[in-house]
Amino acid sequence: MARIFSGIQPSGELHIGNYLGAVKNWVRLQHEHPGATFCVVDYHAITGRYDPQVLRARRWGMAASLLAAGIDPARVTLFMQSDVPEHTELSWIFTTFTPLGELERQVQFKDKAAREESIPAGLLMYPVLQAADILLYRADAVPVGEDQVQHLELARDTARRFNAKFAVAYFPEPQPMLSPTRRILGLDGQAKMSKSLGNTVGLLEADDAIWGKLRPAVTDPQRVRKSDPGRPEVCNVYQLHRAFSAPAVVAEVEANCRSAGWGCMDCKKALHGAMVAELTPIRARAAELQAAPGRVLEVLEDGAARARAVARQTMREVREIVGLDPLTVSAAALPAEGAPPAAG
Repeated sequence: MARIFSGIQPSGELHIGNYLGAVKNWVRLQHEHPGATFCVVDYHAITGRYDPQVLRARRWGMAASLLAAGIDPARVTLFMQSDVPEHTELSWIFTTFTPLGELERQVQFKDKAAREESIPAGLLMYPVLQAADILLYRADAVPVGEDQVQHLELARDTARRFNAKFAVAYFPEPQPMLSPTRRILGLDGQAKMSKSLGNTVGLLEADDAIWGKLRPAVTDPQRVRKSDPGRPEVCNVYQLHRAFSAPAVVAEVEANCRSAGWGCMDCKKALHGAMVAELTPIRARAAELQAAPGRVLEVLEDGAARARAVARQTMREVREIVGLDPLTVSAAALPAEGAPPAAG
């Protein structure tokens, strides 16, 4: 069975973009691959400007949202990245042989660096830490969105470089497991879902708040009148139907859109009903966790203990491979490079 690892930044409460692009897939995979490892990657969250108090709240909020969304700590390991210091130790070892040019070619680095007056080194090294996150657990497969495939390729390259550099077959080359849900744009129909752009729906928002955001959501730009036939394949609301609605409803939406049997508002009302049906139990579980916050901490502590056990074993073996294992008396008998041979 494949060893699976994936991580998510602590942005606080999940929105439907996170949920559909990653977390819903994690919930499915935990039944097919019990023992998977999922991580809130809070070290990654400090590469830009942030408020420590806000970060603390977001870390807890993300962990609680993952549990509310259906992540079962009895089936998987869920933990906070910063609770396992071996992530940064392995990242430094990888940093020593990762080519600078390869990091500078990363699409996300170029995009984010273009918006920075002074580029933090952490932004450049982000994918090296990401490679360490994955390889620390010697993962064979990583559930990712389309925008993370390039970073995963760097993790594969890192595994190959390490194995070649030290003449071992130690790290596997992790394979991507793309989400079955295709990338969904924000409600503006223009950009990726993002809180900063205000184009998404929070997983825990009330029914009327969800409708308030769905109602003006962009659909097929060529459909001006209700009598105009639509093109579901270019409509972002239809893509949301494919993620939230039953197959029979999706087929009905497509048929009524193409024939102009429904107007866009009819389509949105049906979507709203499907979203409410799926998100209501998630909101209920989130409310239970909010009332008992210690439960989230217990899950994270237990998950961190399990993750540390794996991480420590990996690092014991890595240190031995690279020559950083604990010194013994016998090491004193080994000649240092360039030292004259012992007399005798």
